[in-house]
Amino acid sequence: MGILHLVRHGQASFGAADYDQLSELGQRQCHALGQHMAQRGLRFTAVLRGSLRRHQQSLAALAEGYGGELPATLEWPGLNEYDSEALLRAIHPGPLAKPDTPEIYRAHFRLLREALSAWMAGRIAPAGMLSHADWVAGITRALDHVRAQHGTQADAQVLVVSSGGPIATAVAHALGSGPETAIELNLRIRNSAVTELAFTTRRLMLNTFNHLPHLDSAERRDWITHA
Repeated sequence: MGILHLVRHGQASFGAADYDQLSELGQRQCHALGQHMAQRGLRFTAVLRGSLRRHQQSLAALAEGYGGELPATLEWPGLNEYDSEALLRAIHPGPLAKPDTPEIYRAHFRLLREALSAWMAGRIAPAGMLSHADWVAGITRALDHVRAQHGTQADAQVLVVSSGGPIATAVAHALGSGPETAIELNLRIRNSAVTELAFTTRRLMLNTFNHLPHLDSAERRDWITHA
C-alpha cells in the first residue's frame, strides 16, 4: 500500500495585490517540512504539483530543506486552487475591505464559505472559472493517475504540493463525503500542513489530516498560519 503526501503550500501573500507569492515565513515553513521529511528517511517515488507560483515556490523550498534528490516533478494544473476573488465577486460585486483586522478577516471567510457553497450547488458561475464538477474532475484525475501508476508498489511514497481546496476535495473524495464537508475541511487546512492518504490501485484511505510535525516545537509555534 502506497502513501500519498498532500502538502498545502506555505503562507502566501494574503491581502496583497498578488496573493500567489510565498511570504518569507511561507518559505521557512516549507524548508522546515523538507528537513523533517529527510529526517524521517522518506524517499519519494513521484512528485506532482499544481502550476501556481506558490506551488512552485513551496516545492522549491521543501526540496532545499530536503537536501536529497527528488524525482522529476509532474506539473498538474488540475491541482490548482479555485479563484477565490472570482468567487467573491460573483456574490459580492462591490469592492471588499482589505482584510487587515480580525473582524474583516472573519467576514472575508464567511463570505468565501457562502460563495463556495453557491458555486458547488451551481447557483453561481464565477467569471473565468470551471464549473465545480469540472474542477473536481481535475483533482480526481490526479488521484486516479497516482493509483494507476503507483498503486501496485507496496512502498510507494508520492509527494503532491497543492492548495487547501484540492486537498480538502481529495480527502472528501476518499471519505465518500459531499461538497459541504470539503468546505469545512478546506477552511481548516494550515499552511505547509501534510495530509496522508494510503492508496492501492482501487482505494484511497485517510491516514492523517492537516498535520504539522515540522512546526511542533515551542520556538516554531508562531510559524503556524492559515492563509
